[in-house]
Formats: sequence, structure tokens, C-alpha cells
Amino acid sequence: MIRASTVFVALAALFWGLSGGIGGILMADGWDAFVVSFYRGAIGLVFVIVWLALRPRNSGLANLRLWFWSLIAGLGVAGNFAFYFVSIAEGSVAVAVTLMYCAPVFVYLASFALKLEKSTPLKWAAIAMVMCGIVLLTGIYDIGVGGITTIGIGAGLLSGLSYAVFIFGFKYAAPYGSPQAILVIAFATLIIILIWPGDTDQILAVLSTPSWPLFAALGVFGAGLSFILYIVGLKHTAPAVASIVAMVEPVTASLFGVFVLNEILVGLQIFGMGLIVITVTTLSVYTKGAPPPAKLTTG
Repeated sequence: MIRASTVFVALAALFWGLSGGIGGILMADGWDAFVVSFYRGAIGLVFVIVWLALRPRNSGLANLRLWFWSLIAGLGVAGNFAFYFVSIAEGSVAVAVTLMYCAPVFVYLASFALKLEKSTPLKWAAIAMVMCGIVLLTGIYDIGVGGITTIGIGAGLLSGLSYAVFIFGFKYAAPYGSPQAILVIAFATLIIILIWPGDTDQILAVLSTPSWPLFAALGVFGAGLSFILYIVGLKHTAPAVASIVAMVEPVTASLFGVFVLNEILVGLQIFGMGLIVITVTTLSVYTKGAPPPAKLTTG
């Protein structure tokens, strides 16, 4: 069971990595980032509704605290999806996914501010290394290199910040209900939020476009199946193992960008990417209570 759970976690991370590449293809074909994000969440909602229907016990849907924190989680996942795809559209898959992978750093900074986590020189050193990695990865000292814009960099960081909000919302909702109930509320919130900035004509056009298989794959792999696999897998996977396995996501997304979307990474960018991924993963492995980069903390 432990081995199967680790495979589930790895598959979820792989699917999340692929979803960035699929989104990149759709946006290269002219689809709006918000429309892509909307359908990723909408198809994910269908999956978690079915999951909740199959396992309705202890849902906690009558608990107002579950609703409050699940709505916060929904705000986070909406921002995470939308900013991630905006970052890809304004830069590259590799840069966007690595910036999003910085989410645990935002969790630490928020925990320090709220006095939920004790700050130490080692943690601040790790955060400084991640910042250095961001500078090298994005070439922020020379904006425009490699087609990366300030909007792309900002959106990528906001994607990571939004994921940190999702982590906190999910964590505080977990004691009051089931993961599937939390995700139903969160994805429903995402749909309500993203339908506003999305192009209405494009949202309707997806239903009859030849590109619908890509939208379906994005929703299935990027939200529906992946979230379920990850949550089920975490039940029997040690946090340290989950942290290491989560590296599959940025690696997969980056390789997809380079080999399928013909994106280019120079030596300093690759070094910066490695610095971020290794530092964040190490920080998550060796610090008790720190969420793995892709972990949905359940308590």
C-alpha cells in the first residue's frame, strides 16, 4: 500500500506537470489564460463531485467553518490556476512552474508573520537561496531575456502566493470535513471567480472547438484525477517522500516546455531552477510542519 501511495503521489505530480504544457499549447493557439484556467477547474469540479457522491460520509457540509475555509481555499486555487497560465503566456512553462514551486517560501513567510512557525537562520538562508534562484531563473536584472516579461514574473510569483493561500485554507478546513467536500466548494468558488475575467465567447466556443480533447485532458490530469490521486496517496506517504516525489512536477513541466513547445533555457536559468527546486524540497523534507511543494496538508 505504501508503494502504491507513492506511485499515486508521483502520478499526481506528473499530471500537474503535464497540465502546464497542455495549457501552453492551448494558449499558443489563441485561447485566453482565464478560459483555460476556468475549464481546468470546471472539469476538476465534476470529478470531486463524483468523489463526494461516492463517499459522502463525514462531509462536514453543514459546518459553516468548513465553508469559510474552503472558500479561502477556492480563492487560492483560482489565483493559482489563473496566474500560472498568465505566467506561461507571458514567459515560459519552465519559468512559470518553478516560480509556482516557491509556494512553501510564502507559507514560511506568512507563518513567521503570524508566529505559527519559528524563524531560524537556516530557514532565512534557504529563503535567500530561493530568491537568488529566482533572480537567475527569470533574469530579472535584464528583463526581456528569453521572452520573459515583468508580467510573467509577477504572475508566476502570485501563482505561488495563491497556492500558499490554498494550502492554508485547505489545512484549516480539514478538521471540519472531508477532502472531497473541501475541493467541491473550492472548485465551485474557482468557477464563480474565473467566469468574470474570462472571455465569454471563448468559454462558449470551447464546447464546439476541435481543441476540446486538450481542454478535457487539462481538466482530467490538471485538476480532477490528480487532486484525488494526491490526497489518497498522502494517506500512506511520508511527508519527506512526498516532498521529493513532488519534484516530478517542475521537471516534467520544464521538459515539456523545452522539447514540445521549443522553449529555450540558458545555463544561468537552469542553475537558478535547480537552486530553487533543491532548496525548496530540502526545506520541506527537513522541517517539521512544512508542506511539500505540492502537498495538500490535511491536518
